[in-house]
Amino acid sequence: MQEISGNYKSNIMVCAGTGCISSESDEIIDRLNSVLKEKGYDDKVQVAKTGCFGFCGQGPIVKIYPEDVFYVKVSPDDAEAIVNEHIINGNRVEKLLYEEPRTNTKMDKHHDMPFYKKQYRIALRNCGIINPEVIEEYIAFRGYEALGNAIKTDREELLDIIKQSGLRGRGGGGFPTGVKWEMTKKENSDDKYIICNADEGDPGAFMDRSILEGDPHSIIEAMTIGGYITGASKGFVYIRAEYPLAISRLNHAITQAREYGFLGKNIFDSDFCFDIDIKIGAGAFVCGEETALIHSVEGKRGEPTRKPPFPSQSGYKEKPTSVNNVETFANVPPILLNGADWFNSIGTEKSKGTKVFALAGKVNNVGLVEVPMGTTLREIIYDIGGGIIDGKEFKAVQTGGPSGGVITEKDLDTPIDYESLKAIGSMMGSGGMIVMDEDNCMVNIAKFYLEFTQEESCGKCTPCRVGTKRMHEILENITDGKAENIDLENLYQLSNTIKDTALCGLGQTAPNPVLSTMDFFENEYKQHVEEKYCETGECKALSKYEIIRENCVGCTACARVCPVNCIGGEVKKVHIIDQQKCIKCGACYNACKFEAIKKP
Repeated sequence: MQEISGNYKSNIMVCAGTGCISSESDEIIDRLNSVLKEKGYDDKVQVAKTGCFGFCGQGPIVKIYPEDVFYVKVSPDDAEAIVNEHIINGNRVEKLLYEEPRTNTKMDKHHDMPFYKKQYRIALRNCGIINPEVIEEYIAFRGYEALGNAIKTDREELLDIIKQSGLRGRGGGGFPTGVKWEMTKKENSDDKYIICNADEGDPGAFMDRSILEGDPHSIIEAMTIGGYITGASKGFVYIRAEYPLAISRLNHAITQAREYGFLGKNIFDSDFCFDIDIKIGAGAFVCGEETALIHSVEGKRGEPTRKPPFPSQSGYKEKPTSVNNVETFANVPPILLNGADWFNSIGTEKSKGTKVFALAGKVNNVGLVEVPMGTTLREIIYDIGGGIIDGKEFKAVQTGGPSGGVITEKDLDTPIDYESLKAIGSMMGSGGMIVMDEDNCMVNIAKFYLEFTQEESCGKCTPCRVGTKRMHEILENITDGKAENIDLENLYQLSNTIKDTALCGLGQTAPNPVLSTMDFFENEYKQHVEEKYCETGECKALSKYEIIRENCVGCTACARVCPVNCIGGEVKKVHIIDQQKCIKCGACYNACKFEAIKKP
């Protein structure tokens, strides 16, 4: 690893991604600088702002380079200990070291941690290493070298490299990037466009945001290369307004790139001209679909249109347009620098390279994970994710966000690639991965995703506009204890009808969470409908607190705290909960000291 900048003996690298900034990492930077100056070490040690390290559940994160020491859950109050103990005295600050949850051992080396051992960073290669606001640091890590080489290379040769690499779109469908660029290149038009889809909308997904916050120049460079290959002279980054830090850093990076001559007219003293503008979206999930996205960039309502014609033929302003997402672009510079064979050697036969996942839910190690295609779900959840919180039983994992399906224990050894996930009823999607344990109700999970998709429907086609609402209503009746068996049949038939008839990918995939949970967890649906009971307690209308007779000593503690007086019974005798009056607040459960109340 190269030195970050200057002639400093040490660099204190502080995560300045959105997650860590929300936990005062800016204050940590200020405090570290203040203490270093006070101790006379400000000319020997640099405090460097970086992008996301990926280990988000342990933030704010501080890394000391070159020792590779990793501190987690740091607060501004810890700045003095880091300077005094580590920088001045050369000791580890034990309380800030990561503790591996399965072995309860402290770990100090970044790359020794299980969370990082099976990762291979390509798209995230610079995140957590460079200061995203300093273009010179990006250049020091071979930034804009790929663009400089590309300008001097035949476009067909560059296109062949992208095609031979096997790079596929990382936004969901997995369409070959080289083929898409070739389609755009072949179109005869005076104006062509490159669009970066940064409208990351899956619940729990933050891959693209982290790349833009931690390495914005890689996207600028890749888009410019894409413009050169396809013959486009204008690019747009379509990004949701909810990403203010990413927007700010991207704007700053675009300004720097123009000043250095990497954007604008006569790039690298050639006749190639290309520039980028930012278009801010309102956060509509449907605008992740490329035709809806293009309409929004044009200032129109974000609604999809049928294909063909494809955007490569008629896109922005009816001109040839190539739309790729952030992660896809982030792979382009390293492919051109290292060659198609290098990228092609990573992954599986049909899915090359790596994939970034936002690992969230009931796992010990929440964060961004980049692994070679073909890594199994079990490896991600247990080896990298550290297993399920509190040692509880794994129940399912949802991949592909609202468009994907749940995957159960029997398929945990499935290699992650486009075809394998599709074969078991799910999909890659943009990379959201939410893990669920024994306490999660799968009917409630399906309802959560349907609530999201029916609210995000653009309303253009009836199957999606009306159908998803009817599906959500049925699921609400099921979780409220108002459904009958015929409702399960209707839900299944309606799901398949919408899947076959909706206009775009949002509607066509909206039933996936319902169909997969009905397939794998049919017993839970029947329990909700036939027994009017939810054993996890997540469906409040179907959950109940019960007295465990053999444990109850009649202390009356539960009755005294009940806000609706639904618990009866004499002192030193078994108490009873009136289920008709119970509001399921949990006050009785919290008050009982004898484990005499069964929690739903």
